[in-house]
Amino acid sequence: MKFIKTPIAEVILIEPKVFGDERGFFMETWQAAKFKAAGIDVEFVQDNHSRSTQWTLRGMHLQVEHTQGKLVRVTSGSVFDAVVDLRRGSPTFGQWWGAELSDQNHHMLWVPPGLAHGMLVTSASADFLYKCTDVYSPAHERTLAWDDPTAGIEWPIPAGVTPKLSAKDVVGKTFADIEKFA
Repeated sequence: MKFIKTPIAEVILIEPKVFGDERGFFMETWQAAKFKAAGIDVEFVQDNHSRSTQWTLRGMHLQVEHTQGKLVRVTSGSVFDAVVDLRRGSPTFGQWWGAELSDQNHHMLWVPPGLAHGMLVTSASADFLYKCTDVYSPAHERTLAWDDPTAGIEWPIPAGVTPKLSAKDVVGKTFADIEKFA
Protein backbone atom coordinates (compact mmCIF):
# COMPACT_ATOMS: atom_id res chain seq x y z
CA MET A 1 0.00 0.00 0.00
CA LYS A 2 1.37 3.42 -0.93
CA PHE A 3 0.52 6.52 1.12
CA ILE A 4 1.08 9.64 -0.98
CA LYS A 5 1.10 13.19 0.40
CA THR A 6 -1.10 15.60 -1.53
CA PRO A 7 -0.85 19.40 -1.85
CA ILE A 8 -3.26 19.76 1.12
CA ALA A 9 -1.76 19.22 4.58
CA GLU A 10 -2.61 15.80 6.06
CA VAL A 11 -4.75 14.72 3.08
CA ILE A 12 -3.32 11.43 1.85
CA LEU A 13 -3.95 9.57 -1.40
CA ILE A 14 -3.75 5.83 -0.87
CA GLU A 15 -2.86 3.38 -3.61
CA PRO A 16 -3.60 -0.14 -2.41
CA LYS A 17 -1.75 -3.09 -3.85
CA VAL A 18 -4.18 -4.91 -6.14
CA PHE A 19 -3.73 -8.59 -6.89
CA GLY A 20 -5.62 -9.56 -10.02
CA ASP A 21 -6.00 -12.34 -12.55
CA GLU A 22 -8.64 -13.63 -14.95
CA ARG A 23 -10.96 -14.33 -11.97
CA GLY A 24 -10.97 -10.77 -10.67
CA PHE A 25 -8.94 -9.01 -7.99
CA PHE A 26 -8.20 -8.75 -4.28
CA MET A 27 -7.00 -5.73 -2.34
CA GLU A 28 -6.67 -4.71 1.28
CA THR A 29 -8.50 -1.44 1.98
CA TRP A 30 -7.85 -0.99 5.70
CA GLN A 31 -5.33 -2.23 8.21
CA ALA A 32 -4.94 -0.19 11.38
CA ALA A 33 -1.19 -0.81 11.79
CA LYS A 34 -0.31 0.23 8.22
CA PHE A 35 -2.46 3.36 8.41
CA LYS A 36 -1.02 4.26 11.83
CA ALA A 37 2.51 3.93 10.41
CA ALA A 38 1.47 6.37 7.66
CA GLY A 39 0.21 8.91 10.24
CA ILE A 40 -3.48 7.99 10.13
CA ASP A 41 -4.14 6.78 13.68
CA VAL A 42 -7.94 6.82 13.89
CA GLU A 43 -10.89 4.77 14.99
CA PHE A 44 -13.77 4.48 12.55
CA VAL A 45 -17.30 4.45 13.97
CA GLN A 46 -19.54 4.61 10.90
CA ASP A 47 -19.48 3.32 7.31
CA ASN A 48 -21.54 4.91 4.54
CA HIS A 49 -22.36 3.92 0.96
CA SER A 50 -23.93 6.16 -1.67
CA ARG A 51 -24.89 5.45 -5.28
CA SER A 52 -25.32 8.39 -7.61
CA THR A 53 -25.96 9.01 -11.28
CA GLN A 54 -23.67 10.88 -13.67
CA TRP A 55 -23.08 14.58 -12.93
CA THR A 56 -24.45 14.30 -9.40
CA LEU A 57 -22.40 16.59 -7.20
CA ARG A 58 -22.48 15.89 -3.47
CA GLY A 59 -20.77 18.53 -1.36
CA MET A 60 -18.99 20.40 -0.12
CA HIS A 61 -19.90 19.00 3.31
CA LEU A 62 -18.42 19.32 6.80
CA GLN A 63 -19.52 19.07 10.42
CA VAL A 64 -18.58 21.84 12.86
CA GLU A 65 -19.01 19.49 15.85
CA HIS A 66 -18.62 15.73 15.70
CA THR A 67 -16.05 16.51 13.02
CA GLN A 68 -15.39 13.60 10.77
CA GLY A 69 -12.24 12.20 9.29
CA LYS A 70 -13.18 10.15 6.21
CA LEU A 71 -11.53 7.35 4.27
CA VAL A 72 -13.25 7.42 0.87
CA ARG A 73 -13.20 5.13 -2.15
CA VAL A 74 -15.22 4.14 -5.21
CA THR A 75 -16.26 0.53 -5.82
CA SER A 76 -18.12 1.09 -9.09
CA GLY A 77 -17.67 3.91 -11.60
CA SER A 78 -15.61 7.06 -11.16
CA VAL A 79 -15.78 10.38 -9.33
CA PHE A 80 -13.80 13.57 -9.06
CA ASP A 81 -13.26 13.93 -5.31
CA ALA A 82 -12.43 17.35 -3.87
CA VAL A 83 -11.47 18.92 -0.54
CA VAL A 84 -11.14 22.49 0.73
CA ASP A 85 -9.00 23.18 3.81
CA LEU A 86 -11.00 25.13 6.43
CA ARG A 87 -8.42 24.79 9.24
CA ARG A 88 -7.15 28.30 10.06
CA GLY A 89 -3.89 26.94 11.51
CA SER A 90 -3.12 24.81 8.47
CA PRO A 91 -0.37 25.82 6.02
CA THR A 92 -2.88 25.06 3.23
CA PHE A 93 -5.85 26.97 4.72
CA GLY A 94 -8.26 28.05 1.98
CA GLN A 95 -6.74 25.80 -0.69
CA TRP A 96 -8.49 23.03 -2.58
CA TRP A 97 -7.32 19.82 -4.21
CA GLY A 98 -9.03 17.04 -6.12
CA ALA A 99 -8.37 13.63 -7.64
CA GLU A 100 -10.12 10.92 -9.60
CA LEU A 101 -11.21 7.91 -7.56
CA SER A 102 -12.49 4.95 -9.56
CA ASP A 103 -13.10 1.23 -9.68
CA GLN A 104 -10.22 1.11 -12.16
CA ASN A 105 -7.49 2.93 -10.21
CA HIS A 106 -8.71 1.68 -6.77
CA HIS A 107 -7.36 4.84 -5.12
CA MET A 108 -8.62 5.90 -1.72
CA LEU A 109 -8.40 9.27 -0.05
CA TRP A 110 -7.92 10.14 3.62
CA VAL A 111 -9.74 13.39 4.43
CA PRO A 112 -8.95 14.57 7.97
CA PRO A 113 -11.44 16.56 10.08
CA GLY A 114 -11.62 20.26 9.30
CA LEU A 115 -12.02 20.05 5.54
CA ALA A 116 -15.05 20.50 3.32
CA HIS A 117 -15.44 17.42 1.15
CA GLY A 118 -17.41 16.58 -1.96
CA MET A 119 -17.50 14.54 -5.13
CA LEU A 120 -18.80 14.70 -8.69
CA VAL A 121 -19.83 11.49 -10.47
CA THR A 122 -18.09 11.37 -13.86
CA SER A 123 -19.25 7.88 -14.97
CA ALA A 124 -22.81 6.70 -15.77
CA SER A 125 -23.18 5.99 -12.04
CA ALA A 126 -20.87 5.43 -9.08
CA ASP A 127 -20.86 3.64 -5.75
CA PHE A 128 -18.99 5.70 -3.17
CA LEU A 129 -17.97 4.20 0.19
CA TYR A 130 -16.58 6.03 3.17
CA LYS A 131 -15.52 5.23 6.68
CA CYS A 132 -16.01 8.01 9.25
CA THR A 133 -14.32 8.78 12.56
CA ASP A 134 -17.52 10.23 14.08
CA VAL A 135 -21.23 9.79 13.50
CA TYR A 136 -23.37 11.88 11.19
CA SER A 137 -24.80 14.86 13.06
CA PRO A 138 -27.36 16.79 10.95
CA ALA A 139 -27.51 19.64 13.47
CA HIS A 140 -23.79 20.30 12.96
CA GLU A 141 -23.59 19.76 9.21
CA ARG A 142 -22.65 22.69 7.01
CA THR A 143 -22.27 23.05 3.26
CA LEU A 144 -19.69 25.15 1.46
CA ALA A 145 -21.01 26.24 -1.94
CA TRP A 146 -19.64 23.84 -4.55
CA ASP A 147 -19.09 26.75 -6.94
CA ASP A 148 -17.74 29.32 -4.47
CA PRO A 149 -15.28 31.52 -6.42
CA THR A 150 -12.96 31.95 -3.43
CA ALA A 151 -12.54 28.19 -3.02
CA GLY A 152 -12.17 28.00 -6.81
CA ILE A 153 -12.62 24.25 -7.26
CA GLU A 154 -12.08 23.30 -10.91
CA TRP A 155 -14.79 20.68 -11.33
CA PRO A 156 -14.49 18.62 -14.56
CA ILE A 157 -18.01 19.52 -15.71
CA PRO A 158 -18.45 19.62 -19.49
CA ALA A 159 -19.83 22.77 -21.10
CA GLY A 160 -23.62 22.74 -21.12
CA VAL A 161 -23.92 20.29 -18.21
CA THR A 162 -25.54 21.42 -14.97
CA PRO A 163 -24.62 19.26 -11.97
CA LYS A 164 -27.44 17.54 -10.06
CA LEU A 165 -27.55 18.98 -6.54
CA SER A 166 -29.50 18.27 -3.36
CA ALA A 167 -31.55 21.07 -1.78
CA LYS A 168 -28.84 21.66 0.86
CA ASP A 169 -26.10 21.81 -1.79
CA VAL A 170 -28.01 24.45 -3.78
CA VAL A 171 -27.83 26.85 -0.81
CA GLY A 172 -24.24 26.25 0.33
CA LYS A 173 -22.46 29.09 2.10
CA THR A 174 -19.62 31.12 0.66
CA PHE A 175 -16.05 30.60 1.85
CA ALA A 176 -16.28 33.95 3.67
CA ASP A 177 -19.44 32.87 5.54
CA ILE A 178 -18.74 29.20 6.28
CA GLU A 179 -17.54 28.32 9.78
CA LYS A 180 -13.82 27.62 10.02
CA PHE A 181 -11.76 25.47 12.38
CA ALA A 182 -9.01 26.59 14.75
